[in-house]
Amino acid sequence: MSTDFQQAREALGVRLRELRLSAPGGRLTGPQLAQRIGWAHSKVYKLENGQQTATSDDLRAWSEGVGQPRTFDELDARLKGFESHIRSWRRQLAAGHRPVQDAWNLEVSKATTIRAWEEAVVPGMLQTADYARHIFLRYADLQGTTRDTDDAVRARIRRQEWLYESGRRFHALIWEAALHALVCPPSVLAAQLDRLTGIVGMDTVELGVIPLSASLKVPTANGFWVLDECLVIAEDWHAELWLDDADSVAVYLRVWNTLRESAVYGADAQAVINRARRALPPR
Repeated sequence: MSTDFQQAREALGVRLRELRLSAPGGRLTGPQLAQRIGWAHSKVYKLENGQQTATSDDLRAWSEGVGQPRTFDELDARLKGFESHIRSWRRQLAAGHRPVQDAWNLEVSKATTIRAWEEAVVPGMLQTADYARHIFLRYADLQGTTRDTDDAVRARIRRQEWLYESGRRFHALIWEAALHALVCPPSVLAAQLDRLTGIVGMDTVELGVIPLSASLKVPTANGFWVLDECLVIAEDWHAELWLDDADSVAVYLRVWNTLRESAVYGADAQAVINRARRALPPR
C-alpha cells in the first residue's frame, strides 16, 4: 500500500478518534461506540489506527454514533480525497465492471495520445469482444463481483472507436508472454492474435511487442497507461492507481520509454504474433 495512502488513512483515523473523545454527551470508549453503531469493537480501533479503510456508510454511522452528524461531509470529503488516487477494486466493482469501463471511456475520450504497457494481457483498446468477455469473467470470479459482463464488453468495445478518430495516437507495448496466456479458450486467443496482426500498420496505432528473448533494462512489472502525459492509470491486485502529479507521471514515462527500447515493430512484431499463433494447441 502506498505511503501517501496509508498516511491519509491514518490521519482520518486520528480525526475519528477525536470525534469519539469529544462526543457531546461525554467521551465514548471504543466498545461504547461500537455498541451504539452495532459493530464489533475491533472495527472501531482498526479504523482509528488506519488498519482498515472506511466506507461512506461507516463514516455516516460514526458521525451519528458520536452525536456529531454534521461532521459526515468533512469525513466523506477526506475519504474521497485519498481514494481518488487509490481506487480499490472492492468499491469500484461493487456495481459491476460496466461503471469502471464508463469511467475509463470518459478519460480516454479527452486524450489525444495514449501510451500503454501490458505484460499479461492484450490491451483493452485492442481486444476482441470474445477475449474481453473472458477477461471480465475471470476478474468477476476473482473479486466475487456482479457479472455484468455483456454491458462491460459493450462499453470496452465502444472505447475502441477512439482508434478511428483522426488526430489520435495509441502507442501500445505488449510483452510476448501476453500473447501466449490462455486466459480464454485457444480459439478465442487465435482470433485475438489475428486481430493484432491486422492492427500492425494502422496510422493511429503503434504496436510494439517485446519478445521473450529480448534483453530488458527494467523488469516487466504491472501494466499501466499514460494519457496525454498528464494521467497514469496503473493496476494492482487490490486497487487501481490514478496518478496525476508530475513526478509520478515522469517516472512511468521513463519506464515506458525504457521498455520501448526492447520492443520490435512492423513486420518483426507480426512475426512474434504469428509465432504465438502457431504455438496454440490444436482446436
